[in-house]
Amino acid sequence: MKELRIGIIGFGQMGRIHTYAYRSIPLYYDGNPCRIILKGVCDSNEALVRKGVEQAGFEFGTTDFRELVARDDIDVVNICTPNRMHKDALLAAIENGKHVYCEKPLAFNEAEAREILDAAEKAGIRHQITSEYRFIPAVMKARELMEKDFMGRVFHFRGVYLHSGYIDPKRPREWRMQKEVIGGGVLVDLGPHLLDIMHHLVGDVEAVSASMETFFKERPLPENPSVMGTVEVEDALAAVLRLKNGALGTVEFSRVATGAEDEMRFEIHGQNGAVSFNLMQPNELHVFDARAPKGEQGFRRITTVQKYPPPAVMPAPKFTMGWVRSHIAAQYSFLDSIINNRAPSPSFRDALKLHHLLECIYASVEQKGWVNV
Repeated sequence: MKELRIGIIGFGQMGRIHTYAYRSIPLYYDGNPCRIILKGVCDSNEALVRKGVEQAGFEFGTTDFRELVARDDIDVVNICTPNRMHKDALLAAIENGKHVYCEKPLAFNEAEAREILDAAEKAGIRHQITSEYRFIPAVMKARELMEKDFMGRVFHFRGVYLHSGYIDPKRPREWRMQKEVIGGGVLVDLGPHLLDIMHHLVGDVEAVSASMETFFKERPLPENPSVMGTVEVEDALAAVLRLKNGALGTVEFSRVATGAEDEMRFEIHGQNGAVSFNLMQPNELHVFDARAPKGEQGFRRITTVQKYPPPAVMPAPKFTMGWVRSHIAAQYSFLDSIINNRAPSPSFRDALKLHHLLECIYASVEQKGWVNV
C-alpha cells in the first residue's frame, strides 16, 4: 500500500481537528486511500508541540516550520496557523516539493494568495483549501440537484453565518480581532465558508454592495486586561450581490448574533424549485419542487445524514452527522487526489477567487457603493 507522511504546522484547535481527521480516515474509509503516517508537528508554542507528540502520536516535533518542510520523510504539509503566518510556511513547503493542505482563508490578502497559487502551480504539487462544508452530505445533495438543473433559472441566494461569541465586551482582543494578524473581521473569519458554498452551488459574483459595523471598538488586551485596545475589525457585515447568472444574493455575517451557536443557513430559489439548509440541522436538506401538482406542493425533507459514497464504510449512513465528519471527508478527498493523480477540489484557485471577492466586499464598504468583482 502507498503511504503519505503528514506534517502539521499549528497545533491549536484546528491542528487538533485535522490530526483527528487523519487518524480517523483509515477507519472511516476502510484503509483507503493510503497508509497515513503522522510524521511531524510544528508550533511556536513548545507545550503544544509536546502535546502533538505525546497525545496525537506524531513521531517528532519542532518549533521551526522550516525544519519540518525541509525533511525528506514528509510528503504532505498541512497549515493550521493564523492567516498572517500561512504564506511563508506554504511557500517553503511548496519549494521543497510538498503537497499542501491549508486552512481557510488561504492567505492574508489577495496578493499573497496569488503568489501562493502561482508557486503551487509552477511546482506541480497538489493543493487544497479547507472548505469542509462542501463535504456535508446535505450540501453534496444540493450540489447534485444543481447539476441536474433541478432549480432551473436561479433567482436568489440567501445566506447567513451567525455566531454569538463576541457579545461580551470583556472578551479579550485575541488574534481574530487583530487586523494585522487576520486581515479583517467576521468576513474573513466566517465569510469564506458561506461564500465558498455560494460559489460552489450557484456561481460567481458580478458586483457587490456591502456595509459593516464594529459594535465594540475597544476590548481588554490579553496580556493586561486592565488596559483597553482598539478593535480595527468588524463584528458584523451584510452585503447584496449580483451574480453572473443573473441571480440576486444577500449574505450576512455576525459574531454578535445573540442566541446563535454555529448558525450557517442558506436558501436557493429557482424557477423550478428551491433548497434550504441549516448547519445546526446537518442531517437534512429541505427541497421544494414547483413542478409538483398544485395540491401536493410543499417543502419536503430529504434525510441525508451520513450518506457518503464508497469507500466510506463508517459510521453507517443512517447515523447522525457530526461536525468533525466533514473535515474527515475533505482530508480524505485531498489524500485521494494525491494517490490517484486527480485535481483536488476546492483548490488554491478557488481560494484565490474567494480572496478577490473578500477584497471587493471591503472595497464596497470603503466606497459606500457597488463594486464590480
